[in-house]
Amino acid sequence: MSAEEYWNHNVHYHSVVLDAVPDGCRTALDVGCGDGLLAAKLAARAQSVTGVDRSAEMIRQARKRAPANVTFLEGDYLDGAALDEEGYDFVSAVAVLHHALFDDAIDRLVGLLAPGGRLVVVGMAHDHTLLDRVISCCGVPANLLTALRHGGEQGPAEMPVEDPIMTWGEVRQSTAHRLPGRRYRRRLLWRYTLVWDKPA
Repeated sequence: MSAEEYWNHNVHYHSVVLDAVPDGCRTALDVGCGDGLLAAKLAARAQSVTGVDRSAEMIRQARKRAPANVTFLEGDYLDGAALDEEGYDFVSAVAVLHHALFDDAIDRLVGLLAPGGRLVVVGMAHDHTLLDRVISCCGVPANLLTALRHGGEQGPAEMPVEDPIMTWGEVRQSTAHRLPGRRYRRRLLWRYTLVWDKPA
C-alpha cells in the first residue's frame, strides 16, 4: 500500500493542518515527518518544505517520494543543529509531542517558528476523568465507520509508536499557559488539535 492510500487517526486530521497553512507560506517544517505523507501534501501549500524525523527508516521511506520542493532530514528536532532557529513560517507536529518532555517540545517548536508564523499540533493524551472516558467511547462508532470507509487503519512499516503520559486536561492547561491565545480542540478520534500564531 502506498503512502497516498493509507488511513489512520493521524492522517484523518491532516486536513486540519493543511487548512491552517497561511497564504503565501514560504517555508514549512513538518516535525516527526514519518514517511513524508504530510510533508508531500504541504508541498502544494508552501514554497519549500522540510521534514525531520529521528528514525532513519522513516526518512528512507520519505525520500523515495519527495516532491522537488521538499527536503527530508534525519535528526532530532530537539537537538536542532540542522534546523534554522525562527526559520519557518509554518510548523506542524502530528503525534510527536508525547515522544518527549512536553514543555521542552513546545518550547523548541516555538523557537523554530518565525515571528508571525503559525504552529499546528495534532496530539495525543490519555483519559483521566469520567468525561474523558465518555468522549473516548463516543469515538468508537465513528472510528469503526470511518475505518471501514477507508479500508481499515494502516500506516508505514516500522513507524515508532509511544503511548502518551499526559491527560487531556494537563495538555489543555499546559498549552493555555505556554501558548497564549492558542485554539485548542479535542477531536473525536482520540486526538486534539491546536493552532497558535506567534507574535510578529
